[in-house]
Amino acid sequence: MSAQRALVLGVAGQLGRACMDCAPELVVAEGFSRVTCDVTDDAALRRVIDEVDPQIVINAAAYTAVDAAEDDPESADAVNANAPAILGALCARRDLRLVHISTDFVFDGRAHRPYVPAADPAPLGIYGASKWRGEQAVFASGASHAVVRTSWVYGPGGRNFVLTMLRLMREQGTVRVVNDQIGSPTSARGLAEICWLLALNDDAGGVFHWSDAGAISWYDFACGIHDEALALGLLSAPATIEPVSTDAFPTKAQRPSYSVLDCRDTCSALNVTQQPWRDALRDMLRSQQQLEGTV
Repeated sequence: MSAQRALVLGVAGQLGRACMDCAPELVVAEGFSRVTCDVTDDAALRRVIDEVDPQIVINAAAYTAVDAAEDDPESADAVNANAPAILGALCARRDLRLVHISTDFVFDGRAHRPYVPAADPAPLGIYGASKWRGEQAVFASGASHAVVRTSWVYGPGGRNFVLTMLRLMREQGTVRVVNDQIGSPTSARGLAEICWLLALNDDAGGVFHWSDAGAISWYDFACGIHDEALALGLLSAPATIEPVSTDAFPTKAQRPSYSVLDCRDTCSALNVTQQPWRDALRDMLRSQQQLEGTV
């Protein structure tokens, strides 16, 4: 079997990096960041597609500044809605397989059971609305596609909740974390592996949900981070974690209070099993330990 060529967009982010790190053996992956390919620029996208000549495109590029998007909807739309439309059209024209990443923020959080892929989106803010428009653009493009909705993504290096909590626990000893927003963490590595499985399976089309297994609050997540980091020696002393309500941390953009994703269809389509969130967290913290040289 000959190798397939793949274009990965957004490699400066944690998911894009993970996609490059775990590219399958029979895939030659070329990665581009915002610096080397502005996804809002039609000409730039055409240039890199011509250069790489891929059969597969993974779009991990996104505008993810949820609160800033409320004041800058144009920037959010440019990356999250307009770019997928351009990319979808290019992939359809060249018969390329497109895997596009979306978010739990397309939902309003008023559900009381995990969201299935067919659930009606009802975003609460600019960010979620821009991501939903991006999904619609991919659907309408005619390209062979898989749209992957995910939640609470984290990985070693970069900026994410896990590393923010680790830093605050080290520096302050006490952290306050909301306990009334419920969702599921997602390891960037595990999500990247799902992206590749979908990229290589032309029969898997439409919307897919992916996260690690477990429905928890941000407070629960922080407690898990604390305990696992302490066990690995990433924390030199215990910290105090205080649960608070969302009202204690007012933000410009409203967050969904419940955004657990139902991943059963994805598990069935790809013959995979979700990893328990604590196991995935432990794996990530071991990778972080190696990065920090604390082994």
